[in-house]
Amino acid sequence: MFEYRAFLIKYAEIGVKGKNRYLFEDALVGQIANSLKKIEGNYKVYKQPGRVFVEAGKSDIDYDGALDALKRVMGILHICPVYIAETTDLDKAYEEAVNYIGECYPTESFTFKVMAKRSDKKMPKTSPEISAEIGGLILEKYGDRLTVDVKNPDKFITIEFRDKAYIYSETIKGEGGMPIGTAGKAMCLLSGGIDSPVAAYMMARRGVKVEAVYFHAPPYTSERAKQKVVDLARLTARYAGNIKLYVVNFTDIQLAIYEKCPHDELTIIMRRYMMKIAEDLAKKDECFGLVTGESIGQVASQTMQSLLTTNAVCELPVYRPVICFDKQDIINISQRIGTFETSILPFEDCCTIFVAEHPVTKPLLSKIEKDERKLDDVIDELYKKTMESIEVINCEPMEVE
Repeated sequence: MFEYRAFLIKYAEIGVKGKNRYLFEDALVGQIANSLKKIEGNYKVYKQPGRVFVEAGKSDIDYDGALDALKRVMGILHICPVYIAETTDLDKAYEEAVNYIGECYPTESFTFKVMAKRSDKKMPKTSPEISAEIGGLILEKYGDRLTVDVKNPDKFITIEFRDKAYIYSETIKGEGGMPIGTAGKAMCLLSGGIDSPVAAYMMARRGVKVEAVYFHAPPYTSERAKQKVVDLARLTARYAGNIKLYVVNFTDIQLAIYEKCPHDELTIIMRRYMMKIAEDLAKKDECFGLVTGESIGQVASQTMQSLLTTNAVCELPVYRPVICFDKQDIINISQRIGTFETSILPFEDCCTIFVAEHPVTKPLLSKIEKDERKLDDVIDELYKKTMESIEVINCEPMEVE
């Protein structure tokens, strides 16, 4: 197998940015470099107009590990393993391109099309002329097994002339989106279910730096339930970067709601207090909004009326990336990003422990607010105690075999 020692990185949306485009490019370069820190090899990451390049130099390289890491970097549209020819001389570049085909595909038969690109338009030949001449040389040497197909080739043989000649023939899909942090920061309510890790991932894909809050209810929820959420945060961090996870002991507030409020309203009132706590943490950390994994109609607390009622306690916007997704749509994403198997482990969170037998599905905000006043004699002290006992866990990306 041909040993690639470099990658050409293509991005999409960054390319349409205006005068601040360099900020997005620099963020992408930094995140690529960070993603490769634990991968074998001494990688150099640098940018050129419209492209980012990763070179391994002369050190040993873990090609599969590097490629896997790059696939999870937000902002990358395509990853092209590339051979770098140390020349811009056309004759030498032609020779390098022909040799590249022989070394990379020593026995395969396929159709191809050559695509040449020039950053210097003053080169003595045009891109179509260069493409035709390289294609002719490839046919001359390997015509017994390779043929040209300009409409629907099996492979595009691309050569980009910049400071050097960059030759590649494979394009691997990246995550797309925007580099993490370029769109601000948000606080995600992370449960042990399938939906909220997917919501966090989707916000990260749009360049949002994600923090998270988990509501724990010991002894009604176990330490294993808490560890499950930590594991989900670490799995999500493979795409979203390190996640600061706030673990909130919610037991006392839940018990007070259970004792003093109508049981059919338990889920809605508990949800409203979760949103209040999450918003306080979000404001403290200068987040621009909350994120949840709610999907319309999935459960009683996710009807339009219920969402209106929970939204009413928030000043910050609430982002719901999966709001219109079918459950199977969400499952498909969770399987792709590797959170599904952990999400379905049988450890219940605090929401499922205190669910009423017949929860209200069309709550009236005025009635909910009236019933919440039954907590007035205890809630301030409980809220203060809860906020003072919060545990903070830094969740780094989990290494997966």
